[in-house]
Amino acid sequence: MAKEQKVTVPDIGDFSGVEVIEVLVNPGDQVEKEGSLVTLESDKAAMEIPSPYAGTVKSIELKVGDKVSEGDLILVMETEEKIEGKKEESRSQDGPPPAENTRSEKPPASEEPPARLPGDKEHAQPPVPDHPLDAMLSHRGHASPSVRRFARELGVDVLQVKGSGRKGRVTREDVQSHIKRILAGGESRQTSGPLRLPALPEVDFAAYGEVESQPLSRIKRLSGSHLQGCWLNIPHVTQFDEADISELEEFRKSLKDEALKQEIRLTPMPFIMKACVAALKAMPDFNSSLDSDGENLIIKHYYHLGVAVDTPKGLVVPVIRDVDQKSVYDLAKELGEISDKARKGKLTPEDMRGGTFTISSLGGIGGSGFTPIVNAPEVAILGLSRSKMQPVWNGKEFEPRLILPFSVSYDHRVIDGAQGVRFTTLLGKLLGDIRRLML
Repeated sequence: MAKEQKVTVPDIGDFSGVEVIEVLVNPGDQVEKEGSLVTLESDKAAMEIPSPYAGTVKSIELKVGDKVSEGDLILVMETEEKIEGKKEESRSQDGPPPAENTRSEKPPASEEPPARLPGDKEHAQPPVPDHPLDAMLSHRGHASPSVRRFARELGVDVLQVKGSGRKGRVTREDVQSHIKRILAGGESRQTSGPLRLPALPEVDFAAYGEVESQPLSRIKRLSGSHLQGCWLNIPHVTQFDEADISELEEFRKSLKDEALKQEIRLTPMPFIMKACVAALKAMPDFNSSLDSDGENLIIKHYYHLGVAVDTPKGLVVPVIRDVDQKSVYDLAKELGEISDKARKGKLTPEDMRGGTFTISSLGGIGGSGFTPIVNAPEVAILGLSRSKMQPVWNGKEFEPRLILPFSVSYDHRVIDGAQGVRFTTLLGKLLGDIRRLML
């Protein structure tokens, strides 16, 4: 015999007006006792509300986005009251009883539906979702609080992830696979969410004039996918500054002939790399990575710097290892060799792995500043623009000085604004007086 039970929000502590972020069942679903019904999320935690009964969901009285407190009605369900005598008699006469509460059972044709009272219409069927994503709640978005937090940190809307766990539950692996599919272009971008961008309009460019279609190079396709992932998943901040490199340039020119005797082309880059290492040692957070959970910082005690190289097929970033253990001449020679290898398209995957900090220089082309994209899993990147002579006041008069504009983009989850400014200030001092590298 069926009995109607009302399920309300239980004691949830000191919270009130808690938002419903997931509805995990639909009318007609059979629910086990302690099975999850809805998920609530306060400003401190997410919690799943279990069912106090086993039975069939009759109607749902709330939707995603509603604010609820203790005692508010969640849903109405039908439970079975067992009458042992009748059940035993039925078994002896008719054999095994039919399955209870199966959704395939239909009411007799002659049975009229019960009359509805005014205002009951919305309870006779599930409410129309206010957002298209709400319609997916019955089979997507069912995940534990830890998985939802993991998804949020990666910028993933868990409602868009199809679960492979028990009863469609979303796992960490599902979230990771979802991101990979998006970055590989295998997912539609028509719905909203941090990683669900609205599709751009398709335009028939040929309608306006002559066009030519050229495929992107493999390097641009691969780096484009990686950069898109970095931009979407990392909260970027860029700090701009300038360094007076007059003395550095004068010292470099004094070593030029000596370097040529060793068949080495000595550019400012090796000096900048050494200055970066000194700054990274002083502020190790810039030479780190977040772990996969986003809960811990992995501080690296080695200094492998990626240096962006412009090639005919696109930008590549080979890595110079153990920069702290090499001389300026060693770095200049290795830079020349790896850059030549990059332009000939002979870099191996190993040549571009293991970097801890990246330098991107556009100074040889032009520009006064730009915002480089952090090369994940690194947390910071240095951008160099074109240096130029500028008048600088020395306290008595203006004098010409060679000024290098530079910028540092960083992951704001790891590095705050004060740290960012301290790093650029320190790097500017090191570049302005390379004697500090000896300290």
